[in-house]
Amino acid sequence: MARRCFLGFLVFCFWLGLTSCARSPPPTGLCAASVTPQGYKCQEFEVKTQDGYILSMQRIPKGRVGGGGNKQPVLIQHGVMVDGMTWFLNPPDQSLPFILADAGFDVWIANTRGTRYSRRHTTLDPSKSEFWNWTWDELVTSDLPATFDFVFSQTGQKIHYVGHSMGTLIALASFSEGRLVDKLKSAALLSPIAYLSHMTTALGVVAAKAFVGEITTLMGVAEFNPKGEAVGKFLKVLCATPGIDCYDLLKSLTGKNCCLNVSTVDLFVKNEPQSTSTKNMVHLAQTVREGVVAKYNYGSADFNMMHYGEASPPIYNLSNIPHNLPLFLSYGGQDALSDPRDVGLLLDSLKLHDGDKLTVQFIKDYAHADFIMGVTAKDIVYTAIVAFFNRQ
Repeated sequence: MARRCFLGFLVFCFWLGLTSCARSPPPTGLCAASVTPQGYKCQEFEVKTQDGYILSMQRIPKGRVGGGGNKQPVLIQHGVMVDGMTWFLNPPDQSLPFILADAGFDVWIANTRGTRYSRRHTTLDPSKSEFWNWTWDELVTSDLPATFDFVFSQTGQKIHYVGHSMGTLIALASFSEGRLVDKLKSAALLSPIAYLSHMTTALGVVAAKAFVGEITTLMGVAEFNPKGEAVGKFLKVLCATPGIDCYDLLKSLTGKNCCLNVSTVDLFVKNEPQSTSTKNMVHLAQTVREGVVAKYNYGSADFNMMHYGEASPPIYNLSNIPHNLPLFLSYGGQDALSDPRDVGLLLDSLKLHDGDKLTVQFIKDYAHADFIMGVTAKDIVYTAIVAFFNRQ
């Protein structure tokens, strides 16, 4: 009980931005903050998207004890409101990037636009609303292609991909449109997000239905910064809703995670969450409310016609994902965001996939955060990912 209360207090402070919860700023660069202190070689890169955003990427070219050679590249993509740091909160022997590097892979870490290390643009200022005029559609059309192209140009090899949460959504949407597949070797999708209509997280449902994404945009809050005053007020309003337990907010958001420890959550509190665009949060809320995987809905037939040439936003048809693309999907029975029923809808979209190209793992006790921070993830999930990659 004490452990649960402590976790709840940390997450509560974290999300509501209470000044009494001190955070120390991280060292400059993810390599310096989380990789080289653990004895791994790490390189920092900047990648420019076609629409001018400058993204930070990190490379771990080999393990602590590993030779040279032509190693297979793996690109690891985080979810919404976190960044590449989220993969490094556990000790090295429990952190996926280090495990992959020690297994002989050339590991690359992505950091989405707007997060701590990717807040630059060739012309736009992150303090201005124009910088935040994007949704996950732009991650599909700009961020992912830029990172894939860069890794491919550096290595000359097809790429294994790992995504968690929104990192799976943008991958699935990309694959459904035939993007990236010419440079892709296989994909491992953890807590896969596509359909969200069965989401059981109480806070998420309230936010999606009463989201005031449209309202906050009108109020000029273009940057959805969970540590900022405007979003803090919004979260406090949501927390006043009956049935919302903000004392144990991590559970309210992600489900009952089975396997987190206090020290990992403490690091999570110090380093996350990261900003995203309010428009992106609106788009995710639309996915919950409308029950389809579609491009951003501009709210009127006229505006949609202006952007898409049709009255409704185009659908991402996931059944168009190439049937011979090797996929590994891992999902949890306690996940309130990637609900098993919604994963079932995703698997139904993949029913024509070649049988030997689709690997599905169900973990009864896992919730959303267990896949990236769980102390048992190495033995249950990461070992399976390494084996899956080695089979391709």
